[in-house]
Amino acid sequence: MGKEFNNKKGGHKPNFSSHAQRGTHGPNKYQKRGGVGAKGKQKTIIEPHKFPGIFIAKTPKEDLLVTLNFAPGQIVYGEKHIQIESKPTSNTSNNTSNNNNSILPSPKIEYRVWNAFRSKLAACIINGVKHIYMGPGSKVLYIGASSGTTISHVSDIVGETGAVYGIEISKRSGRDFTNMSKLRPNLIPIIEDARKPWRYRMMVSMVDCIFADVATPDQARIIELNAFYFLKNNGGFVFSIKASCIDSTAEPEAVFASQIQELRKNGFKVKEQVTLQPFEKDHCVVTGIYRAKKKEE
Repeated sequence: MGKEFNNKKGGHKPNFSSHAQRGTHGPNKYQKRGGVGAKGKQKTIIEPHKFPGIFIAKTPKEDLLVTLNFAPGQIVYGEKHIQIESKPTSNTSNNTSNNNNSILPSPKIEYRVWNAFRSKLAACIINGVKHIYMGPGSKVLYIGASSGTTISHVSDIVGETGAVYGIEISKRSGRDFTNMSKLRPNLIPIIEDARKPWRYRMMVSMVDCIFADVATPDQARIIELNAFYFLKNNGGFVFSIKASCIDSTAEPEAVFASQIQELRKNGFKVKEQVTLQPFEKDHCVVTGIYRAKKKEE
């Protein structure tokens, strides 16, 4: 399995052992400091990731997975923020007689560190998944939004031209998710049972990708129902499987195989399977295409 971060000459291997990356500090501490992490003197360099909408922040100590903050200043789960100054712009007046040429202050661009210990999507990206089927402008149905940790980064990825429909059954987590989404107009919170997609079918359009992360025994059935209603033909899916929630007595590999088999019976073409070790135990992510059309001979 290929790793996204290669320890090449002049590069840095990502280090996820720090307290900031593991998220052991509470959000209050980051809020008092403004949530700002590496900047200025540390000479942080931002490079694009292979997936559009995702970036790598190269610092003197480590490489970090980051997304461009769609809601600058907003801290969702105590994540570290990185501010980078953009290139200064010149303000040239049309009145050449006054020679009024000045340099405008450089606006700062804000990135959010994506904690793989708190996000299964980030974990599978770091572990080398080949496709996530979402990018700038995508429409995504996110099942299991919880309080908004990972879906906030998906909001960053799709940007202002995309949309993310977040389904969450818990009213308490849904309240936090709804409050977070107020600063993100591309997020549509839906507090409903994902087992009953007909209840919200008038609120969700056809989507390019479904991401599912629900800790229930009928995980595969939930993504199948929602794909039937909302996923475009040849649309992509990213399915996080938690083995212990399905059968705690069976080996995780056997549980993963049974879930993949069920998907294949219902129009899903599974293309890859990625383990989430060391970020999550007994978890994997499978990705692929829904109702893929046969190639014409």
